[in-house]
Amino acid sequence: MLKKWAILLTALFILAVPVGCSSGGQEPAGGQPNQPAATSAGTDQTDQSKTETPAKDVELMVSAAASLTDALQELKSGFESEHPGVTLTYVFGSSGKLGQQIENGAPVDVFLSASGKDMDKLQEKNLIKQDTRVDFAKNQLVLVANQSSSLQLDSFERITPDKVQHFAIGEPESVPAGRYTKEVLEHLKLWDSLQSKLVFANDVRQVLTYVESGNADLGAVYASDAAIAKQVKVLATADPSWHKPIVYPGAVVASAAHPAEAKAFLDYLQGDKGKETLEKYGLTR
Repeated sequence: MLKKWAILLTALFILAVPVGCSSGGQEPAGGQPNQPAATSAGTDQTDQSKTETPAKDVELMVSAAASLTDALQELKSGFESEHPGVTLTYVFGSSGKLGQQIENGAPVDVFLSASGKDMDKLQEKNLIKQDTRVDFAKNQLVLVANQSSSLQLDSFERITPDKVQHFAIGEPESVPAGRYTKEVLEHLKLWDSLQSKLVFANDVRQVLTYVESGNADLGAVYASDAAIAKQVKVLATADPSWHKPIVYPGAVVASAAHPAEAKAFLDYLQGDKGKETLEKYGLTR
């Protein structure tokens, strides 16, 4: 039986070889030889090039201090009209938390901080392009109360714990405005005596919310924030010598997906339109 199977398999192999060899030499009807395989591949490449999708528009991710919200929103359309194909996407929050997000790998192109300290942390870790770093604005720290408040204060120095139930400030560890407020209160020897009165907020906009809603008697925010709040009034401005300079640095993030567009945005922020808009919202140069 095994011999019969061996003979049968040998016969089939002999028959298969000439068939396989002769197939390459066959000519189609009309006597023309088959086109080489390379022609078919070329046709496929041509078809692929016709169906390639165009490059996507650039989405520029900007992480910015909450106190810049209104100014940056106004600058958005102007920048986009001058840079077709670029769309600005903002993420607003406290500078400290935004910096932490960048450290953790958040996809950010530009970082705009309300504090040099938070930018320094990223620079020390080579997480920003140092040659793009620029101070583009300055601010002031002010004391605010609800419009209906009867508190009569014309200076941070006149704050007394017995006349205040709740004093809203930014969390000093993550909110630059809170850090500056702490420096002022420590300078005036008021920090310890006000501890039981302090209400900590995630950013300056939340401080405004506390004061506007009546949940806090006083609040410490930037002059730029107070300028756009309709339900609060400014009682006093902190002496600049009581705290570190309130400077806003900006930089292109080292891992930016669109470094050229990010640099263009920083340049726009420093241009005439950027300066005009920042000043409109209480930020100086």
